[in-house]
Amino acid sequence: MPLTQLIDDSATMPLLRHMMLAIEIDNNALKPTQRAMPMPSANQVLIKVVAAGVNRPDVMQRRGLYPPLPGASDIPGLEVAGTIQALGDNVSHLRQGDAVCALVTGGGYAEYCLASAVHCLPIPENLSFIQAAALPETFFTVWSNVFDRAQLQAGETLLVHGGSSGIGTTAIQLAKAFSAKVIVTAGSAQKCEFCLQLGADAAINYKEQDFVEAVKQLTDNKGVDIILDMIGGDYVPRNLACMADEARLVQIALQRGIKAEISLLPIMLKRLTLTGSTLRARDDVFKAAIAAELSKKVWPLLASGQIKPVIDSTFALSDAAQAHQLMESSRHIGKIILTV
Repeated sequence: MPLTQLIDDSATMPLLRHMMLAIEIDNNALKPTQRAMPMPSANQVLIKVVAAGVNRPDVMQRRGLYPPLPGASDIPGLEVAGTIQALGDNVSHLRQGDAVCALVTGGGYAEYCLASAVHCLPIPENLSFIQAAALPETFFTVWSNVFDRAQLQAGETLLVHGGSSGIGTTAIQLAKAFSAKVIVTAGSAQKCEFCLQLGADAAINYKEQDFVEAVKQLTDNKGVDIILDMIGGDYVPRNLACMADEARLVQIALQRGIKAEISLLPIMLKRLTLTGSTLRARDDVFKAAIAAELSKKVWPLLASGQIKPVIDSTFALSDAAQAHQLMESSRHIGKIILTV
């Protein structure tokens, strides 16, 4: 129903002016607090959150390195799953009570969260709210960068750094579903084995092997066609060394620094493309186009069970600080989820 039709009812929890539990950032720490429930604008929906994903940008925001966009909530959290409680006046394709997951610009670590209506996707019937909360951030990111920006084609080889991460486990499954080959790097034998079981064609333990030499051996010195990199820093020249002719490097994070010294010669000789993106700052129209592509090409794969999100662990919303500790330890495989 439109927001204007909402009424307070003593038999139900009032939706307007209600206080909610949320997690705020206070001196680089996460603390439970009470906030006023947000109200949707004309093109937004209000979601009663059942589960929310934890992502490294949340950790960066907590550390003061990734501030929220102007006008966005200062509450961390970039993806949620739950039920729609209220609709803005311009929203007609969704209904109160719909089960959705959504990419949001902030506010996910709370009992209620606003989302742009065009960034909401239905939850496949075979997935739980917890599983659905693991979808938006990684699936939007991988689809936008690997398939739209880098134009991965069937038969090409994709190298994914951090194969056991939420991004990595998503990239493995999507690339394999669209008939590409996948090589990953990971930091332990256990993580490498998990990636292989998930469908990766090869896994390189970067703590024991030089991934450049390993990639050359695996590709008969040809190199890979696409690299999805969230490391940056000194990985960049090493990435160039294991790229094939016409290969594309997509930078999506910078865990080892924003600067790199490289030789331009390989870029010229092999006609390489170096690109990258961030998702949070893109406008609603851009993100809506990704949502439409996912709905058409990826959601059927989720519904059929051909691919599924990988969940490492769940924490209660009030234990968000512990979830961040796990994220920072890098011990996890797949996604970390908060439950409300």
